[in-house]
Amino acid sequence: MAEQLQKEAKVAVLGGGSFGTVIANLIAEKGEPVNLWMRDADRAQEINSTRENSRYLPGQVLAEPLYATADLEQALKGVDLVFVSIPSQAFRSVIKQAAAYIDAQQMVVSTTKGIEAGTFCLMSQILAAELPENRIGVISGPNLAKEIVQKQLTATVIASEHDEVRKAVQDVLHCAYFRIYASSDMYGVELGGTLKNIYAIASGLSAALGMGENTKSMLMTRSLAEMSRFAVQLGANPLTFLGLAGVGDLIVTCSSPLSRNYRVGHALGQGQTLDDAVKSLGEVAEGVNTLRYVKEKADEMEVYMPLVSGLYEVVFNHAPVSAVAKTMMLNTQSSDVEFILPRDAE
Repeated sequence: MAEQLQKEAKVAVLGGGSFGTVIANLIAEKGEPVNLWMRDADRAQEINSTRENSRYLPGQVLAEPLYATADLEQALKGVDLVFVSIPSQAFRSVIKQAAAYIDAQQMVVSTTKGIEAGTFCLMSQILAAELPENRIGVISGPNLAKEIVQKQLTATVIASEHDEVRKAVQDVLHCAYFRIYASSDMYGVELGGTLKNIYAIASGLSAALGMGENTKSMLMTRSLAEMSRFAVQLGANPLTFLGLAGVGDLIVTCSSPLSRNYRVGHALGQGQTLDDAVKSLGEVAEGVNTLRYVKEKADEMEVYMPLVSGLYEVVFNHAPVSAVAKTMMLNTQSSDVEFILPRDAE
């Protein structure tokens, strides 16, 4: 039965973590066969025999049309649409392997929110480099995997330069509890989903320290200002940050203990070391590495990002939070929204 479903599948998902499994299961629950590729053949077999991804979604019954495999060629054979849900540090290596089995007609969409070490490439840039003939896109938004699998009402953004990619993703993912909005600003949507992970760490940290609602509001608002300022310098549209991939994703990631990055920040605020905080999480928290890369890039481009600079000192140089906060509050007061009043026009 599984073999038959695999042959008929028109969609493949690469990556058997929480979000990859959720996306594959969402499609399967609509009655559509879907191939889920994962590195570990034993875990793939476990999913096929028990209908459960015990590591990432324990207790969740996966729909029958979902077929897991550790065979990359088998997963990609004959599909029209490929979702890539691989952590950023392994993203390029998996795409390089997959390139041998992907033809130019297949559409490839990243769901990963991260930056590649050493190159500062976003996942869409890796796809464009490794699969230059393919139509590509990215998905980003306030999408906590554990809530999607519970069928909580959720929305996301598919961004692509190609209308057929946007339409294909909307068609395959839309259901009663998951709505997909479209954008052509692929870079802005991807940067929104990537940068907010940094500020989720700051939010978790502030929550652990008992900071008030005024502080939380200020933190999120100034985070949005920094995100958009940095992204615009890299070519993104500032209006993208008013949507789901910007402020929407920022709110959920900075407010929910389901957010991995929030939990890392909360652990740091409780006195744990960075290594212990990441180890206790048991999953990838992209924000830790993203913080390092964005700090380096912001310094290189001379982009004013006081929250990033302050958080970097706390996370990597063990600076006291109180001292960093005091320094930030004594900084030169800037304009509220610099796209209305530029910082140099005060």
